[in-house]
Amino acid sequence: MRKVETLLNEYGESHQHKTNILIHAIAVPAIYFVTFALVWSIPTPEFLNHFDITWAHVISIPVLWYYFKLSGPIGAAMTLLTLACFGGVRLLAYLGISVWQFSLALFIVMWILQFVGHKIEGKKPSFFKDLQFLLVGPAWWWVHWLKRFNIQY
Repeated sequence: MRKVETLLNEYGESHQHKTNILIHAIAVPAIYFVTFALVWSIPTPEFLNHFDITWAHVISIPVLWYYFKLSGPIGAAMTLLTLACFGGVRLLAYLGISVWQFSLALFIVMWILQFVGHKIEGKKPSFFKDLQFLLVGPAWWWVHWLKRFNIQY
């Protein structure tokens, strides 16, 4: 079995209850978005500002590398999600919404929802066992969509 399948299966073990799955279908991509938005909000050195690069751009490189290492289709899907996140952050900023305040509030709400889901599930979140599962969650979310379109991951 490939590493990606092992990770997704192990992650899926604590995500069987329909309510928990629904909560994660909403919360996982939202947390991915707000995490990037919070990192985007960290002030950058002047030399990065000159190129309109934020810490979110910098951190996205190893994050996407991890996903492409798991699988090409998952890497491509996560690249799309990451680009959408950057678009969403720019939209918030354009609308004059405080990116870090909005993101922090949503981050807290989404994590509370996830813990509620795991309480319903009766199982601890996977990342308590291995922090790598914080990155596996968004891949698990995408795999559900990839399977619907018969795309091998």
